[in-house]
Amino acid sequence: MPLNIDTIREQFPALSITDSGKRRIYLDNPAGTQVPQRVVDRMSDYLIRCNANRGGQFVTARESDKIVHDAHAAIADLLNAHSPDEIVFGPNMTSVTYHLARSLAKLFQPGDKLIVTRMDHDANVAPWLQMAEDIGMEVLWWNFNTDTYQFDLEDLDKLLKGGGVRFAAVNYASNALGTINDVKTICRMIREAGALSFIDAVQYVPHGPTDVQEIGCDLLACSVYKIYGGHQGAVWARKTFLESLYAYKVRPANDASPWRFETGTQSHEGQAGTLGAMEYLQWIGQEMAAEYANRFPQFSGRRLELHTAMAAIKDYEETLSKHLIAGLMDIPGVTVHGITDPQQMHFRVPTIAFTHENRSPSEVAKALGEAHIFVWSGHYYAIEVIGHLGLSDSGGMVRVGAGHYNTVEELDELLKVVGGL
Repeated sequence: MPLNIDTIREQFPALSITDSGKRRIYLDNPAGTQVPQRVVDRMSDYLIRCNANRGGQFVTARESDKIVHDAHAAIADLLNAHSPDEIVFGPNMTSVTYHLARSLAKLFQPGDKLIVTRMDHDANVAPWLQMAEDIGMEVLWWNFNTDTYQFDLEDLDKLLKGGGVRFAAVNYASNALGTINDVKTICRMIREAGALSFIDAVQYVPHGPTDVQEIGCDLLACSVYKIYGGHQGAVWARKTFLESLYAYKVRPANDASPWRFETGTQSHEGQAGTLGAMEYLQWIGQEMAAEYANRFPQFSGRRLELHTAMAAIKDYEETLSKHLIAGLMDIPGVTVHGITDPQQMHFRVPTIAFTHENRSPSEVAKALGEAHIFVWSGHYYAIEVIGHLGLSDSGGMVRVGAGHYNTVEELDELLKVVGGL
């Protein structure tokens, strides 16, 4: 059966909030989604019932440890990791990436090369630029095609064939353009060149099924607060690889992975909320996505339910992308910067950026905000994308990001406002 959007929307308390009688339309999801009630309940229950630090010999600590373990296991199922021990939590993807970058730097030498791209969020660029500067590595830039808004794999091949590349950081989906990249092929090329790959999947994981085994990357990052949970970031890496890395930690901290990389006291309530978000997605898998099960014959239980849920979400969101892009392209003066072919919606997530020839991005966002429609304008940390498109001096772009709780009717309200500017 298709997603029952009315029933889904009932799970999110924020969607019923009104301001002076006007409902809120949340299209700011690329920066962070709203949360279902079970996330709120999980976090509240944790803080009331088992708020404790790890490793204690008393009931609240034992219950806390179980919730923390279960949250790691749930993200492992979402990403098809082999073990919960392969999931490293932190306050956000940027913080976890910076922390691991310090450990990864031990693997490289002056003169080694690394690849970063013009399509990435700066959280998958700046840590590596700074690592390269500290070590004396050479930075190679991989540009995207400004006509297709996609990467040309031939360009990557040329960068790799130059020799000396030890590391490459690439996004699964662009937080500005919405482009979904062929990370499986990209990671294979990087691996065959003898380099490590770091995949920023923050913008993809909320919109489709993710399988780190199939992708073949070395590390993959995501943000739980963009997957309908609380403010948590997570990075996956194989346990053997994690254990081979030097861990920057205090001396009494656990020497086992992933704890050796989860410095200090973590947000246990945030991890409880993570478990709630995964339980919500499981519910979709159980109630609304059974028809997708034949796509994942290798999975069962929660792992199957999470992947079928994400497959159903991806199909629904493609209809939203198609509708919004068609509507924007019908408005005089509006340019959509990203894939617009209706037959190519499976190559993008519903993160859609546009410019208006008669209004600055901030003016468009302000007009939409006054209509209680929430979007972002500017660069949203995709500064390389904006620069590569030549839009830095004109204020960047307007970014509209739908999620599976959004409706065509909400998109029509946005189109009405933009069309009236």
